[in-house]
Amino acid sequence: MSKVGKVPVVVPVGVKVTVGEASFTVEGKHGRLTQSFRPDMVEIVVADAVVNVTRRKEGKEYRAYHGLYRSLLANMAKGVAERWQKHLLIKGLGYRARLQGNTITLDLGYAGPKEYVLPAGVEAELPNPSEIILRGADKRDVGQVAAEIRRLRKPNVYDGKGIRYKDEVVVQKAGKLGGQGAA
Repeated sequence: MSKVGKVPVVVPVGVKVTVGEASFTVEGKHGRLTQSFRPDMVEIVVADAVVNVTRRKEGKEYRAYHGLYRSLLANMAKGVAERWQKHLLIKGLGYRARLQGNTITLDLGYAGPKEYVLPAGVEAELPNPSEIILRGADKRDVGQVAAEIRRLRKPNVYDGKGIRYKDEVVVQKAGKLGGQGAA
């Protein structure tokens, strides 16, 4: 059995899992998510507050889909129950963020401010101008939005300026050690 796939998914209180012919739906207080799956590869059975994913046959491809659909189901159940979140930090003199509706305006040292429009299902909170907290039910969407915002000004390895994840460690380089004519 797949190490990931054989672990049953415990459905949190207040979350409902529905399995159709080729898709499953997870509903909770933070939204509703739907994912298609390959019924020829895996079987999904809901019993009480536990969901089991089993593969139809043995084989490399079957094992891969077994673990994939179990992980997607577990991530969806957690997301609709308590939401996923990503923290971004903005470092740099004059670098800051502002939230106006569903648009984040970022001053990142460019000639003009950069604007990022949040997609549906992802919301942002700015506790201070140098910190962004993204929240949403879909783990992939939250991660994608965080990556796109970070891409606007990646952390510089020489001075540390830019947008980084809260738990990201940026190893700084020394830069030029000698000037012109240094021996």
